[in-house]
Amino acid sequence: MDLVPLIELVGEPQTALVGGLILGLAFGVFAQRSRYCTRSAVLSAMGESDLKPLATWAAGFAAAILAVQALLGADLIDVAETRFFSTAQSLSGALVGGLLFGVGMVLTRGCVSRLLVLGASGNLRGVFSIAIVAVTALATYSGILVPLRDGIGGVWSTAAIGGNDLLVHAGLERWAGITLGIILAAIALGFALKARVSAWRFFGGTMIGLTIAAGWYFTWQLSTQVFEPIQAESLSFIRPLATTGELALQSGFAGLDQGVLLGAVMGAFVAAVVSGEFRIATFSEPGVPSIWRYAAGSVLMGFGGILAVGCTIGAGLTGGSVLAVSSLLALASMITGAALTQLVLRSVASQQTASAAIMAAE
Repeated sequence: MDLVPLIELVGEPQTALVGGLILGLAFGVFAQRSRYCTRSAVLSAMGESDLKPLATWAAGFAAAILAVQALLGADLIDVAETRFFSTAQSLSGALVGGLLFGVGMVLTRGCVSRLLVLGASGNLRGVFSIAIVAVTALATYSGILVPLRDGIGGVWSTAAIGGNDLLVHAGLERWAGITLGIILAAIALGFALKARVSAWRFFGGTMIGLTIAAGWYFTWQLSTQVFEPIQAESLSFIRPLATTGELALQSGFAGLDQGVLLGAVMGAFVAAVVSGEFRIATFSEPGVPSIWRYAAGSVLMGFGGILAVGCTIGAGLTGGSVLAVSSLLALASMITGAALTQLVLRSVASQQTASAAIMAAE
């Protein structure tokens, strides 16, 4: 991929912006059409719905790992100098931040990327939640919550366990990562067949994972062709929300993060309009939790996502695709936090139903 002509035409930051815009557009379209959502996948695994959300999520997770591990095996990308492996990563941050993020995404009925897609589809609850996530993420990234973030994040890091590469810890070569991707793909296909997921929905979930691989490939190519050194990266949404807020305050240059955000919103909006699914949704609709629950969940996701160094996409897929221990721990913590919160909410709802039945009987 020769990016030099574009770099010479528009500049390095603008090239990153264009690449992020294209990646974000693809993500937004496929996420909207496939209803890709980690929270829905967790609830699906808990029996709260059919297996379609779980199968869709599994398709994206498997595709990301398989494609990225294949790129690494073919020496088409190199992630040794990325943030996941060039410096120690916080395991305590991944654990605590992941749990908080998982709690938050159940309270708000969607993770950051899902809320962004919903907001672009006319859901004002999603817009409200994303605004609070962005403010909290900025405060955690470079504001008043930094001391708390550093205090929690400094307790335990990958330096204590000898690195962040799962394959190195397991004493395995790259073929094992590719094999893992193939096994996960087979499992995802099995879920899809059992749940009778439509081919288009399964394709959309798979394309989410391939978008992650494309992000790695684009940024790696860009890193080898720019004058100022940059680290290869792929999609995330919690960091872009924070850096975009910081950018607005400091009048800096837009780059990959801003392109991803803008592209995802545009892609989801177009997909919702074309499919006839664009609809204004508010807090006044029947059965919708209170605005305070959404606010609390958004704060937890904003703080937890930055503490865990990624959301369900940035940590779960981008970091997970390179088999970074900290990212896989963060994803596991997010799933655990979401499952425990759903169990609590289910218990509370059952108690309220029982109480209402008793009162009606009296």
